[in-house]
Amino acid sequence: MRPNDIIKKQFLAIVDKQLKENDPPATRQTLRRLQEEEGFTEAESKGLIAQCVAQEMAAVLAGNKPFNQERYEKWLSELPNPPMPNP
Repeated sequence: MRPNDIIKKQFLAIVDKQLKENDPPATRQTLRRLQEEEGFTEAESKGLIAQCVAQEMAAVLAGNKPFNQERYEKWLSELPNPPMPNP
């Protein structure tokens, strides 16, 4: 397995954990919206959500700051548009 595949698998595992625990609820709401309103499959929807997980993790690491739920939920609400960090 290539390193990028391993990382992608980990981000998807985080999405699955968020869905299982319904924490944050916005993850499940976004999954439903992407499937029911936007027409994405479950796998596609989880992949889009995983992009937000990845972007939030990158922001946390770059800024050496804690997880920002408000920013994460904003990015979820903007899907299927990719998350865009502030400059």
